[in-house]
Amino acid sequence: MSFLPNEQEKEEMLKAIGCKTVEDLFRDIPREFRSPPINLPDPMSEIEIKDYFKEILSKNASFEDMPSFFGGDVMPHWIPSAVEALVSRPEFYSAYFSYQPEASYGMLQTLFEYQSMICELTGMDVAPIGLYDSASTLGEAARMCARVTKKSEFLIPKNVSWQKKSVLKNYTKGCGLEVKEFPYDKSNGKVDLSGLEEEISQHTAGIYLENPNFFGIIDDRLEKIKRLRESNEFLLVTGVDLLSLGVIKPPSEWGADLVIGEGQALGNPMNLGGSLLGVMASKRKYMRQLPGRIVGLTTDRDENPAFCFTLQTRDQFIKRDRSSSNICTAETLHACASAVYLALMGRGGLIKLAKWNFERGYRLKQALKEVSQVEIPFERELSFNQVLVRCKRKKAEDVNKELLANGIQGGLILTKQFPELGEVALYGVTEQHKDEHIEKLVKTLERIA
Repeated sequence: MSFLPNEQEKEEMLKAIGCKTVEDLFRDIPREFRSPPINLPDPMSEIEIKDYFKEILSKNASFEDMPSFFGGDVMPHWIPSAVEALVSRPEFYSAYFSYQPEASYGMLQTLFEYQSMICELTGMDVAPIGLYDSASTLGEAARMCARVTKKSEFLIPKNVSWQKKSVLKNYTKGCGLEVKEFPYDKSNGKVDLSGLEEEISQHTAGIYLENPNFFGIIDDRLEKIKRLRESNEFLLVTGVDLLSLGVIKPPSEWGADLVIGEGQALGNPMNLGGSLLGVMASKRKYMRQLPGRIVGLTTDRDENPAFCFTLQTRDQFIKRDRSSSNICTAETLHACASAVYLALMGRGGLIKLAKWNFERGYRLKQALKEVSQVEIPFERELSFNQVLVRCKRKKAEDVNKELLANGIQGGLILTKQFPELGEVALYGVTEQHKDEHIEKLVKTLERIA
């Protein structure tokens, strides 16, 4: 922004109110009650500021310079250039939805297409827009289960991300919904279905299952889960890696009532860890309990196609006691990016991408098995693109420090949250990881582990 000199205007304003200096404006406030002066650096010219930030940015390392194997919900994924080009257009470039929908048909159609593609991907009937991230979406899903069933307990597996657990407990704290954990099987890393069945009671509003789970393991007991769902009166909430749906069955085929996931992988960058996009979809009969908004397609008086908001459950639009959400910033820009990404990839592209991630995960697991001082917990289990890794002789934290010194970002350390697994870290790979990245990791671990 260009600098606009204002000394003359400032002197004229001070003269008009009878003051000689800006300090005169604060004369009536005793000095002991004034805020201390802000210790700001000396001003710089535009050239100096640009050079200053160039120096700071030069300390950053790109993915090619320092490949990251950090696992979890957010990992580096390829984003077609067309995604940024389209969502950067002024018609789209806002995190908010359209308050005047009649003037924003292009935005509404994009969001309608987003909803439609999420439904097709998950096999569900309806999807809202405007959820923050996968953790808060889990909280919204738990509250939705309580609204639908009028029950007071929500069950989650112990091997769920601790961040999700924390957010979930905050979301359910004031609504009389108790969160209970059920065990996972220490022999295979999957949920213990017998232990889950023991926890189900007449108070169970919903159960949350992940596939792939937090350890990256794919659960192949879909028929057992489906029978468990059909023999009890609760809502089944499933957390998914949306990219994995290119190769594994959609949650609709194993009895899911609600599906949630993290949409960052669908065309959104992971700058500074976000921003993120909470994805949700459900069966049609639960539509009016969904949080967020739903864009619908209708016709105008001339029988032309017209897009509109079909459902808005935010407390700003309806009576507060009837609202299902107070979601504010709608993450609409990220939903638009995901719509563009999914349209560009198409069915064939998503299948290819999912297979690529699956292959990368298998390649990483096989390579790490050759490292003598490394163990792969649950190595016989099928996984998608994340692998648990345990070093025999060193702490996971020390291994990560040495990897970092060698230009590699190691895995997500789980030692504190899952002490029963020992010194483990969750390593993740995507289509961005080349063979040479994996080879560099393996050779470095052989030397330092």
